[in-house]
Parts: sequence; C-alpha cells; structure tokens
Amino acid sequence: MGIYGVMTGKKGKSGFGSASTAEDVTQAIDASHLTAIITGGTSGIGLEAARVLAMRGAHVIIAARNPKAANESKEMILQMNPNARVDYLQIDVSSIKSVRSFVDQFLALNVPLNILINNAGVMFCPFKLTEDGIESQFATNHIGHFLLTNLLLDKMKSTARESGVQGRIVNLSSIAHTYTYSEGIKFQGINDPAGYSERRAYGQSKLSNLLHSNALSRRLQEEGVNITINSVHPGLVTTNLFRYSGFSMSTYTNSPMVIQTLKF
Repeated sequence: MGIYGVMTGKKGKSGFGSASTAEDVTQAIDASHLTAIITGGTSGIGLEAARVLAMRGAHVIIAARNPKAANESKEMILQMNPNARVDYLQIDVSSIKSVRSFVDQFLALNVPLNILINNAGVMFCPFKLTEDGIESQFATNHIGHFLLTNLLLDKMKSTARESGVQGRIVNLSSIAHTYTYSEGIKFQGINDPAGYSERRAYGQSKLSNLLHSNALSRRLQEEGVNITINSVHPGLVTTNLFRYSGFSMSTYTNSPMVIQTLKF
C-alpha cells in the first residue's frame, strides 16, 4: 500500500486500511484462552493494544516502567470493561537487570504466554548511555527486547506445545530502518558519541529489530516450533514517541497492523 492508501485509509488485501481500528480487525475474535505481554502498554499503540486484547478476553500483562501510568492504564481498561483481566509488572527495557527481574516475576505467576508484543521504545534521543553502558536507543529499542524475548522463549514454546495454539511475537519496528549509518549497524561504535546521529541511531535500532525477527523466525521454523515472529511498521501514529522530535502531524490515523498480526 502506497502513501496514497495510507493517507486516504484505502483498504488493502487484508480488507483493512490505515483508517481501520484495532476493534475493527478483532471483530468476532475470542481471545479468552490467551495471555499477552505488552511492553510500553501505558500509552499510544501499546495501550490501545492492551485495551482491545482485554476487550476480546485475553489476560493482558502491561509491562511498563512507570507504576503510576501503568495503574492508571489498568484502571481505565477496567472502567471500560469491568470483566477485563489485566495486570501490571514493572520493567525498564533499557536495563538488563530490570528485564531479568521482570521475567522472574512473570514466570513466578505460573501462567501461559501466547503473545509477546515488544512495543516500548524511544526515538531521536540525545546521546546517552544506560546504566549498562549502552547507547540508550539501541538499549531500549533492541537489546532490552532481544533479551526479554529470549528469556521468555521457553515459556512461549511450552505454551504453544501444550495448548496447540500458535504463539505470536511482534516487534514494533519502523520504516526508519532504511535510514541508518552507512555500514548499517555500527558494531564497533554503538556506544561512541563521536559521529552520533540521533536519527541514524534510531534507524540502527529498528534495523536490529528486523534482523532479530528474521533470524529468530528462521530458527523457530527449523526447530518446528509453533510460534511466528513479525516485525511491524505501524504507520504514522502520534504518540509519546515523538517527544524528542520536532516533527508534527496535523492529520494522522492509528494503524491496526499490530493487532492484524495477532489474528488467530
């Protein structure tokens, strides 16, 4: 679908377009047998995905850094749907220690895991190193989610095997993966402030999302595991992701692409 289709909401081969909502693409879906983790589920795409999956009956785990925002999001969902099953576990995906702690807390719940949506992210940030000494966009957008996915993979494999229901991993990437450094990923200089470009560093992190998805997809297929992994460019959506950007949009629509990849 070209830019015309995106701007006009013209429907594509799936029957949905940029004007479709998450509710539109999940009509008639019963997700009551599913458990989903959504990182960054307190605003924007993550919150809408959490709200609609909970509406369809899924047990939703909001994985977020800010307890206040997470609890407010949980209460909002419950006010709209008192029967919703929604919980919150704290995570800072830029911190390796926090990611490991989150996984320990989740596994202690002893619940299945059907869906993992790696949605949290930052964009166009000034140069900064995390507590682990990693450039913040690369740490948040790629390393944290790479680690989270791999630590949860055995749980997703066992859930898919025992339930017979295909597992889904969704990495929120971006068309910005095409705008990165000349060498693609600066493996020898990821944490070097010299030559740092906030936009190319973002593109680098999004390219890493794609490479991770493609490599893990091949591996899962070779192992015969009933889990799919997809990278999604969600389209133009005004969210808190734009807080470091001077870019503004007077016309925009929310894309249903994330939810489309979850249709069972």
